[in-house]
Amino acid sequence: MNQTICDLIKKRTVLLDGGLGTELIKHGFPQGACPESWNVENPEVVKHIHRSYYQAGSDAVLTNSFGGNKIKMSAYGLEKRCYELNLAAAEIANEVKPKGRFLGGSMGPTGKFLKPQGEHTEAEFEDAFAEQARGLSDGKVDFLLIETQYDLKEALCALRGARKVTSLPVFVTMTFNRTPRGFFTLMGNSVSQCLRELESQGVPVVGSNCTLNSEEMTELVRIMRELTALPLIAQANAGKPSLSSEGEVTYSQGLENYVHFIPQMIKNGANLVGGCCGTNPDYIKRMAEIIRPS
Repeated sequence: MNQTICDLIKKRTVLLDGGLGTELIKHGFPQGACPESWNVENPEVVKHIHRSYYQAGSDAVLTNSFGGNKIKMSAYGLEKRCYELNLAAAEIANEVKPKGRFLGGSMGPTGKFLKPQGEHTEAEFEDAFAEQARGLSDGKVDFLLIETQYDLKEALCALRGARKVTSLPVFVTMTFNRTPRGFFTLMGNSVSQCLRELESQGVPVVGSNCTLNSEEMTELVRIMRELTALPLIAQANAGKPSLSSEGEVTYSQGLENYVHFIPQMIKNGANLVGGCCGTNPDYIKRMAEIIRPS
């Protein structure tokens, strides 16, 4: 029987991929367009990025479907193509997936708020995520990753939506800000609240991604490890983004400083590590050398 990603997590540290959006922009993706549309309009570029991460050493790569839920896609008038674009995201990534590696279906937030802060109901969120999960599942991803969630309620909607349409393992990562009182999501969810709720829902793998740099993420992993025995994902940003005078986005944490904290991140309890915004295949290659020295 083939090994699953959950089997691999039990054996060793698993290496995920790095940033996708920044790589798309490097390859000419225009500002203000829908990233998921490139799964059918420029699939070779998307495949090239996935391939570069596998070649750098990623055990698992995430699909180009971060904003692929119906609510987010409605901003581009593409909500009716939700299933098609998510199916394509999975299929094109599978074309370049090496034997023995894995593919995760990326499911990011809607960008909207639930009532009373926003206009949407939990049922609407569930429906939007279910359609996305169906496309990714039919495209043969190995697992789903509900990621970059700033509202625990929305994360749970996504979890319920995904579970309605697939039996694939569903992992969840929340996004925390560092405050004087500790780490909290944008909606004020604490680390302990998130972990307790996700664990009670039977989520097999939890963690955090985005916003924090690798030093801050290393501290967060230590706190999370004290609160749960579940496998932990940690995908830090390459620091804070800033816009150069030429209009290019640069990040405050360089490669050497970023990877300096990876050994301690793993020591603190991270079971799956990778990068988020600002990281690229060079970061992943260096992390592979740290995790699996030859």
